[in-house]
Parts: sequence; C-alpha cells; structure tokens
Amino acid sequence: MTILVIDDEAAVRDAYRLLFSGTVSSRPVSRADALAEELFGAAVPQAAPGPSMGFEISLAAQGLEGVELAARALQEGTPFKVAFVDVRMPPGIDGKETARRLRALDPDLNIVIVSAWSDHSVTDITAVAGPADKIFYICKPFEPDEVRQMARALSERWDNDTRQLMFLRAKVAELAASEARAQHMASHDFLTGAANRMAFQNRLIERLEAGTNDLFVAFLDLDHFKHVNDTFGHDAGDEVIRMACAAFVSRAPAGTMVARLGGDEFGVLLTGMDRETAVATCQGLLETCSGDFSVFGNSVFIGASCGLVDGSCHPGCDAADLMRFADLALFAAKQDGGQTVRVFDKQLDASQQFRQRIEAGLFYALASEELSIHYQPIVASDTLDVVGYEALLRWNSRDYGTVPPGVFMPIAEESPVTLLLGDWVVERVLRDARGWPGLFTAINFSPRQFQRQDFVARLAAEARQNGLAPALIQIEVTETTLRAHARQSRKIVDELRAQGFRVAIDDFGTGASSIASLQDLAVDAIKIDRSFIEGMDRDRPSAAIVTALSHLAAGLGLEIVAEGVERISQRDVLRQLGCTHLQGFLFGQGQAVDRLLSASGGEPGRSAAG
Repeated sequence: MTILVIDDEAAVRDAYRLLFSGTVSSRPVSRADALAEELFGAAVPQAAPGPSMGFEISLAAQGLEGVELAARALQEGTPFKVAFVDVRMPPGIDGKETARRLRALDPDLNIVIVSAWSDHSVTDITAVAGPADKIFYICKPFEPDEVRQMARALSERWDNDTRQLMFLRAKVAELAASEARAQHMASHDFLTGAANRMAFQNRLIERLEAGTNDLFVAFLDLDHFKHVNDTFGHDAGDEVIRMACAAFVSRAPAGTMVARLGGDEFGVLLTGMDRETAVATCQGLLETCSGDFSVFGNSVFIGASCGLVDGSCHPGCDAADLMRFADLALFAAKQDGGQTVRVFDKQLDASQQFRQRIEAGLFYALASEELSIHYQPIVASDTLDVVGYEALLRWNSRDYGTVPPGVFMPIAEESPVTLLLGDWVVERVLRDARGWPGLFTAINFSPRQFQRQDFVARLAAEARQNGLAPALIQIEVTETTLRAHARQSRKIVDELRAQGFRVAIDDFGTGASSIASLQDLAVDAIKIDRSFIEGMDRDRPSAAIVTALSHLAAGLGLEIVAEGVERISQRDVLRQLGCTHLQGFLFGQGQAVDRLLSASGGEPGRSAAG
C-alpha cells in the first residue's frame, strides 16, 4: 500500500512514519474487548509488527515536492493509492492547490485533507480536487488507528477500483474487437474474404457523392459454374469461387475494389482510366479466369462474362441504377455466348428499349404459353417430409430463350403486365395445387397485386372455385411490400388471416424494419433469406444470426422457413437451431407439375431427399 504524506511539520511527518511502520503501541483494551474475551475466550487482537502492515510511505515537506513525487511514481508505474495532505504549508503552495495538482496528475488517487484549522472551505477544495468520492478529511490531532484504518480502507478501495477498471477496459477492448469483427463480417464475404454486395454498393455511393467522373462498374459472372456444382459438388464449387476471386484480385489494378456479390457473381469498381482502358482491364480479368483449373484433383474448365457501365455516360444515376445497368450488360454478354465484355448502352436500358422488349415479350408470353410454373418442395425439418411447395414463375422466350426471373420480374412489377401475370399465376397454381391435397402451396405476390382493393376477395373466390381450403394457400410478400403502405398492409393481412389464408414474410431480414414487421403484422411464418443461410454451417456469427431469428420467431409463435439449403451440414445446423421448415436444392429443385407428380409416384408428400 503506497502512501504519500505532504506536511510541512517534521514532527508530524515523523508521526506518520511511526504509525505506518507499526511501531506505535497498540490501542488499549476496551471494556468491549474485555467482555468479548470473557464471553468467547478469544484473545484481543494486537497490532502486528511494522513490516507486516504492508505500508510503503513517501514523505514530502512541501506541496510542490509532493506533486513531484506523485508524478515520478506515475511515470514509474507505481502510483500512490492514498495521499495525506496538510492544508497550511508555508511558504509553498497550500493544501488546496496541492490537491488540485495531484488530481490533475492522477484521477484515481484518494486524497485525504488533514488540518487543525477550520478556516478552509471543504466545498472549495472538493470543487478543484474532486470528485467527492475521492477526497476525504481528517482533523488534527488524529488517532493513529484512525489514520491507519483510513489508509488501509482507501488502499483496498483503490485496488478494487483498479481491478474493476482493468476489467471494464478489457471488456471495452473485447466489445471493440467484437464490433470490428461484426463490421467486417457485415461487409465481407465469408467464403472469399472479399467485400460483399453491401460494401460494394456503399463504396459506389461514396464515389458518386465525391463526384468521381472516371468511374466504371463491372459485373463478372462465371460461365459453366452450375456444371461444376452438379458434377463435382458444392465443395468444389466453393473452391472455384475462391480461386476465381483470387485471380480477379491479383489481376485487377492496385487499389481496385473486387467484391463477391453473391453466388458466382463478382463486382469490380474501376477508376482513373478511360473507357478503352476499362474494357481492356475487364478483358484481362476474363482471361485470368478462363481455362482449366485443378480442383481437388479434377480438371475443371470455366470461363467468365462481364457487363461494364461507364458512369460518366449516366449522370444523375444513383448506385442502384448503375448496378442494375451492369447486371443488364452482364446478361447481354451471357446472351452473346459468354467470355466477352459487354458495355452497357441505351439499347440495354430497362427504361427504354430493353424494358419495352421485356414488357412486350411478357404480354406475348401470356398469350402463347411461354410461361410455366415450377414447384420447389418445402419440408418439415423434423421429419423431412414434404409439407408444401413454393410456386416459381419461369419464362422460356421464343426470342430470348430462358429469361432469369431476376431480369423480367423487376420489370414486370413496374409494368401494367404485372396484374395480368399475377392473375395467370394464381389461376394456374390453384388448379395445380389440387394435385397434392393436404399440402400447402406458397405463392409470391408483387406489391401492386397485394395492394389491390379486391385482392382478398379475388383470392378467396379462386380458392372456392378450385375446392381448396384457404389454410392450404400461403401468401408470401416481402418486408418492403408490407412496409410501403403499413396501414393498408396490416388491414390486408388481417383480412387474409380472417379468411383462413396463411401469410409469410419473404426474404426476412433484408428489409428496413424486420422486427417492427413482426410486431405490427400478425403473420404465420417468416422465411429467412438465403444470404443468412449461406456459410452458416462454417461461420459462427452467421449461425448466431439465424439462431436469434429462430428464437424470435419461436417466441412469437411463428413458423420459420430457411431458404437456400444446399448442403447436409446446413440442414443439420438449421434443425438444431429450431427452424421448422427447410427449402433448397438439397430437397429438390423447382419442377413442372407433371414431372413433380411423376417423380413422386403420385405421392407428393413423401420424404424429400437430403
């Protein structure tokens, strides 16, 4: 216990030295001590010899000398725990100024003001040397035991405070590290360690806000990747993704952001070059990722395609627009045969000719039976029995071949064709659903469909016409749809539940107000977006997110459907975490109704693979 004494009287300093060395005689035996000895037969404890008291005392005759000792002790890493400071110490600074300087040096020091005079202001000293819980007062003359007990108590308090402070600092450091890990996880892809879609979009937003003129956005996608997964398995596919990412990073110019946007798609932000150089750079990226790769002893041939957007040609467009343009250019590159760079131009602009072609194509598709519905099984996690199917719209165009839903659905949802398309889907799906009695069927609805004034009445009429109980029809809408018109959405959901329909929030966790959606809307189920499922069997934080969502759903009495389950390891983890339903390629891809019934032998509810 390190003690600092500052007093200008030598006799007083000698008194401190004696009482802290333990050579002062013990206190007299009190009547209470004598009675205790008589009653309990215990000897009255005596003060131990000096060395065992554990006090280390430093003495100073003036305030400045004491402040210097305190500064030196701090510098040496052995700060004083308690300082006894006299108030009057002529000719030097007084106790108030000494205490102020000590406090400025050491915020943790316990300061005891000692004085035989009453003309000093306790409030004034506390104001300059506080806080109040670290400044104390003793009047001269003092009892040795009083000083020793105060020194010991304050030293022990200093020790305890220091331990608590160290613990809190460790906790703060731990939390800071956890936050850093969480931030890294939120902005990086678990498989490759590259930036993810969110980080890519945020960086693009920053560049646009900074007024960067020479900005190019490139989207790259691997050719023949599905063949790798189907032939060699998902582990081999993951290895190809890692190798492709490493190849892109090594070939890209220094400082270029390379991000994995999802699946086998990558994004690259290029700056400081003209269009010709940007095209050449992208062509180099394709070359470095084209050819034979050795994966787990197997020779795998892959290639890549690229869609490129020149930001300077699209002033006023935001990050979402540029990314959509890059996606459209990538789709066009794929349509051109792949392994090429396609620069976005107005002919591909979804708001102009491309949009018009897709819209016209969808109207034609409705009239010429180019559209079809595929059904993907949804299984109960405990038995792995098929308990329902999700209806997935597919378009095989006469002019464009197979058009991905990610291309035509966003355009359809902003077009008048969306209501006609939605009516066709509902009519076809409810007719097909008669083929699997007892199993529910999930149908996705666009915002414009869902907000229709007669939405519930039309749906109920279709169900009656096909002889289907509403409980076997699950209405799936996204968080964004529900939050866009919250009051109207709540009314529609309540009407659907009153009619007996099931309601599920699709892609849960990707909207702006996930928990608020559950609090405000009485839904039956949530579907965890596949982005949370990917990698959760290898990544603890991802599993923690799914665990939290599972517990949240369970606490609210909701079913929880995990989308995008592709591996047995994912299945096993999700079952342990309490997900009630599972969906993904592990249990079957979407199939047309005739193939579905044929493959299941007329028993659509039998156990799924996996």
